[in-house]
Amino acid sequence: MSNDHSLLNNRKFLFPIVTILLLLIIDQWIKTYIKGHFMLGEIKPVFGDWFKLYFIENDGMAYGMKLFGGGKVGKLVLTFFRLIVSGFGFWYLIKCIRNDANWGLLICIALVLAGALGNIIDSVFYGVLYADTNHYIGSWFEGQVVDMFYAPMWEGHLPEWLPVWGGQFFVFFSPIWNFADACITVGVAIMVIGQNTFFSKEEVEKAFQSPTDSPQ
Repeated sequence: MSNDHSLLNNRKFLFPIVTILLLLIIDQWIKTYIKGHFMLGEIKPVFGDWFKLYFIENDGMAYGMKLFGGGKVGKLVLTFFRLIVSGFGFWYLIKCIRNDANWGLLICIALVLAGALGNIIDSVFYGVLYADTNHYIGSWFEGQVVDMFYAPMWEGHLPEWLPVWGGQFFVFFSPIWNFADACITVGVAIMVIGQNTFFSKEEVEKAFQSPTDSPQ
């Protein structure tokens, strides 16, 4: 298969790009809906007590984790880190497409990129777009990431006989997350599960070889 043809004529280019755009639209629609219909901190049950909509905003990574110490400087560093990683992700996606990599790998990369870009949009633009409604002072690159999905599988007091934590209130799976986080998680999980197919020696060599080295 020739690798010097236009990417725009390649279904393996169009499908991941369309997937990324579709997932981004879904992610931003959900976040816009939540910001427009929920008060910050509001909780609404969806499926009983085990799945709820819980509107929070954070300046950290996926599932509310923090990196680079948090705060304004940490948030800016994290945002630029995301941009650099996303840039590498697009380079790798194009490299894989040109070398006719496995369809499953391309979709996984698209999921991860869509999730990363979804949270980048929040961080870069929401400080300005929602300056009048946010509970913080923001500007470009200072927006908060919107999270809303809360699925505590179990919550209650731990048995008294447990050392250290006995009798304390505990929530199993307490992170609050968003659609973008889910895209990243699913993409990475499928990569791990399918690594023997996606990252076999032949696939890795194919993904990283120069198109001019491929047989015409």
